[in-house]
Amino acid sequence: MYKQEKIKPYSEKEEKGKQVELMFDQIAHSYDLLNHRLSWNIDKGWRRKAIRQLASAKPQCILDVATGTGDFAIMAAKMLKPKSLIGADISEGMMNIGKGKVKKAEMDDVISFKKEDCMNLTFEDSTFDAVTSAFGIRNFPNLDKGLKEMHRVLKEGGQISIVELTEPVSFPMKQLFKIYSHTVLPIVGRLISKDTNAYNYLTDTIEAFPQGETMVAVLKRAGFREAKFERLTFGVCTMYFATK
Repeated sequence: MYKQEKIKPYSEKEEKGKQVELMFDQIAHSYDLLNHRLSWNIDKGWRRKAIRQLASAKPQCILDVATGTGDFAIMAAKMLKPKSLIGADISEGMMNIGKGKVKKAEMDDVISFKKEDCMNLTFEDSTFDAVTSAFGIRNFPNLDKGLKEMHRVLKEGGQISIVELTEPVSFPMKQLFKIYSHTVLPIVGRLISKDTNAYNYLTDTIEAFPQGETMVAVLKRAGFREAKFERLTFGVCTMYFATK
């Protein structure tokens, strides 16, 4: 078991997946505002770079895991022009926000949403040309199982592109990030989202999540090959890319 799998938003008693679903349903109304504000909108650039990793393969059928409010899905659909893109998430509240954004962008013919338990995806084996995820796999109750499911639904030769928040490894960014994540992030998160626990949970899971070479090894254990990573913005975010 990885450290972040033991961290739960609210209670030690209830199963993590249910708590994560409740947490995201509760903060859905403020998630986009907080996401962009707390990262000074740098998160948009991280997503863009992760999507570019897939451009040369020209995937036509894409699955966005832990799609949330659909930011990554919408950007991927605009940049990659696939025939279909499914955003899968456990939180109806988050996806309802995403559906509104997709309708406004007039992309209903390409992007659809589906409530899914990422530990047990309902899609057939070898369904998608590419699988993506932005800031979501850190919340998996079982990281190995979730990644194996992403591998299972990916076609042979298909690619996975992931971006995840990580703790910087070098001085002075490591120290500065720790101060920011333990003071500014939870305070602003609490004020805007009204959820006291959600942004403490965010900080705790970022610090506990495997990253860099360790995460590459996790991806390879899940069955992926040619796995690699790149740290972005002094290591505040890490981008992963691998092939089935």
